[in-house]
Amino acid sequence: MKGDYQELVDEISALLGTPATLENRDFGLIAFGAHDSEDDSAMDPVRTRSILTRKSTPAVRAWFEGFGIARATGPVRIPAAPDAGVFRDRICLPVRHGGVVLGYVWLLDAEPGPSHERLAAAMEVAARIGELLADEERAGADLSRELRTTLTSERGWQYDMAVAALRTALGPDADGLHTLVCLAPWPGEDSPSPRTVPGAAALCTVPWARQGARALAVLVRLRSADNLSPAGTAAGRLRSTAGPDAVAGIAAPRRGLAELDASWREAASAARAASAQPRLGPLAEWAAIGPYRMLTALPAAEPDPAVRALLAPAHAELARTAEVFLDHAGQAGRTATALGIHRQTLYYRLSRVEQLTGLDLDTGEDRLLLHMALKAARL
Repeated sequence: MKGDYQELVDEISALLGTPATLENRDFGLIAFGAHDSEDDSAMDPVRTRSILTRKSTPAVRAWFEGFGIARATGPVRIPAAPDAGVFRDRICLPVRHGGVVLGYVWLLDAEPGPSHERLAAAMEVAARIGELLADEERAGADLSRELRTTLTSERGWQYDMAVAALRTALGPDADGLHTLVCLAPWPGEDSPSPRTVPGAAALCTVPWARQGARALAVLVRLRSADNLSPAGTAAGRLRSTAGPDAVAGIAAPRRGLAELDASWREAASAARAASAQPRLGPLAEWAAIGPYRMLTALPAAEPDPAVRALLAPAHAELARTAEVFLDHAGQAGRTATALGIHRQTLYYRLSRVEQLTGLDLDTGEDRLLLHMALKAARL
């Protein structure tokens, strides 16, 4: 599909005698024409950034949209705006299908500019691009529906049917190596197009742990089980959209789609761990979250009676002291250093913890109970 876009962009570049750039309606780069000019002014920061980062800044987007490109049905000429990094005039060819704008073809404008006839021919090519984008958007919507059904169904006939439908939609790729990424929280209920996320085979939104919140599930293609970098790249791209509070979890790689439910539990657990324990995030792999693999598998429950009082807001400093002490395997010197307090202060706080909980911090099982309870409280 990307090859088709590139061919059409090259066709427009040849028609108008200037490099063309194709972006989707969210200003994500899809394809761009070759730039072989020795004139440095033929490139400006906006076009360079779009090609290098595959997206435009909100300021640039607002400037362009202010000229009505989302409503236009023909070429739109846009003057330069040096304050926004737009140093050259531009021509925008809206890419539409079924009355809806799906993308934009961008060209640097210069006198005398392309003729009306050539622009009309370029718009015909843009219409063919619109057909491709519409087909891809419909396919992406189908994949989102099937992936969502798979991830939210209990094991049984509905799950099996959803997996079968997803396998059919993905074609030969379905039997390859995949992983799932969980990104949370995700703003809104819409998921981006798989085309805008490198390595993504399908995306969908699903309910998240917190009331009313949503997470984004991303099915990512892998080339080898020991290289999860495609998943990390996809997660990093999406976090820039989701916001600074978003975290991501990556499941263990699996071949085929039969165990997507298990992959989703792993990805969601890793995301929860990354949210609860900052040192694990903002991107956590299931294989690297240690005890949180077990803790996230436990059903939600009230805190153990022994630690309920310790978890009250009034005792937050004591709870933190106990957690750091247990994280450092009960070594007083390392704990005091980590907390920046004197050893005697540490011993006093630990004695208060024992009084509040009734636990003996010299007993292994009591330490285990307290440590698990403190970690579970983070979740």
